[in-house]
Amino acid sequence: MSAVRISDHALLRFMDRAGGVGIEQLRDRLTASLGRAFDAAESLGISDYLVKADGHVFVVRKRIVTTVIAETSPGESARILVQGGETR
Repeated sequence: MSAVRISDHALLRFMDRAGGVGIEQLRDRLTASLGRAFDAAESLGISDYLVKADGHVFVVRKRIVTTVIAETSPGESARILVQGGETR
């Protein structure tokens, strides 16, 4: 028996259209929530950094949040930023 895979795009569209989750509203809430960290990094001229909030680590590259991971040890979070990926 083969399993059907669901793409990230399809999952987001389902959540937005059928699941009642407003993706753009969620994006706006996250942007507002992380605004102070973005502003601080911008004032320092930093484009790649980590933001720890509410038990999660937001990985920011070139001023774009590229992934969100569970908060781990500081060394593990730094390794993820340097290597450009996540562990899971």
